[in-house]
Amino acid sequence: MKVLAVADSDSYLKWAACLLAGLPAGCTTELAVVRTPITPSPAQIRAAVSGAVPGPASGPAFDPVSGTVPGAVAGPPVLSARGLRRTAERFRPDAVLVACTGPVVDILTAEVLAGLSPRPVFVTGLPGISVPATEKAWLFRSGCDLFVLHSGREVEEFSEIGRRLGGGGRVGLARLPFLRAGSGGSDGPGGPAGPGGLGGRAGSGGPGAPVARQDAAAPARPRDRVVFATQAKVPRRREDRERILLALADLAGRRPDLDVVVKLRALADERQTHNERHHYQNLWQELGGRSGALRFEAGPMHDHLARAAGFVTVSSTAALEAIACSVPLLVLSDFGVSAEMINLVFEGSGVLGTLEDLSAGRFRTPDEAWCKANYFHGDGESDWTGHLVSLVGQARSGRLAPAVSLLDGPGYAAARRRARLRVEVPPKVLRVGYRAKRRMRRYLRALG
Repeated sequence: MKVLAVADSDSYLKWAACLLAGLPAGCTTELAVVRTPITPSPAQIRAAVSGAVPGPASGPAFDPVSGTVPGAVAGPPVLSARGLRRTAERFRPDAVLVACTGPVVDILTAEVLAGLSPRPVFVTGLPGISVPATEKAWLFRSGCDLFVLHSGREVEEFSEIGRRLGGGGRVGLARLPFLRAGSGGSDGPGGPAGPGGLGGRAGSGGPGAPVARQDAAAPARPRDRVVFATQAKVPRRREDRERILLALADLAGRRPDLDVVVKLRALADERQTHNERHHYQNLWQELGGRSGALRFEAGPMHDHLARAAGFVTVSSTAALEAIACSVPLLVLSDFGVSAEMINLVFEGSGVLGTLEDLSAGRFRTPDEAWCKANYFHGDGESDWTGHLVSLVGQARSGRLAPAVSLLDGPGYAAARRRARLRVEVPPKVLRVGYRAKRRMRRYLRALG
């Protein structure tokens, strides 16, 4: 089976690379990035694919540096829409994993990659926490044959939306691929729920201290780092972000033995899946923060977690990575627990806490029952590869009816034209056009 994967941002690229690594033995894959205004930088691309997890021992040997497995060309390259079409026509994939933001998924499946022969199975999904399920996510992906999700709750919620709205294809369950089996166990992380400090000395253990699962032959690495994982969308207010930075600085002042790191999704001049209005590093500089109190770093999350004694976020899929690595954590509830804050799923998890907890170094371990219900199901429950093999078999025999996109028709034609510009026009040219359009609107308003 040949699978072509295409991503448009750093988070989707990481997800796609990891899914490819977990395909059954005998698969040949290619991975590419489609050029859009949120195309990751070369450093972001390297960081995203470096987190790819090897598949089964009998499966393909994924090369995280090139982003390929044996039989695939070097990459992952950044391609224009036409370049992506040419790649698909040359590779003739049995399936295309469209790991992109919603409008790009729609335009790629409806137009850019439409009419390929042989007709591939279109697979899509969401790269992280997708609770609560939204109609918008389903609408943009309704032209795909398989929608991959990562918990029983997500599958149930999106299946209900599909039954109500129609369109789309099958819904499949996968384990979030960067939740390494062996980091948290095949059926979820161990350890009791409840609050715990960082211990009297970093890495010394104690209630809530991380359980470092390392190769017996590898030297033990110090766990002396507290990692704050940023989220571009929340909290939105500048003042709230400043409160977080001050709490982190307070912890650093109280615990000079700890290395307090603000783990950035992107540097200030890099693009990411969602725009970030108040970048944390810029805010710290504007606050006149004490030099050396906090460090700001990008790079793969798994590298940071390997050194972590504690982890904190407002809302980030990286919280699940921390659980998988048995790192005590806090999901901050000071700004609300809601769909708008993208942290509703953590209700009942046992890891919600406050800025006061952060300042004092009080971290938590998750409730085991919550883990099994949310993202840490057993590997045997995942069925997405079974659905994929079945759909590819139907496509090869000409029996697969295309998924019905709910965005077909004249009502969405203008939106698709805008989406097509995002994948066909070079980002710099597109940004110049957007600026000119805004200036013209301001000029016309001034005249009126």
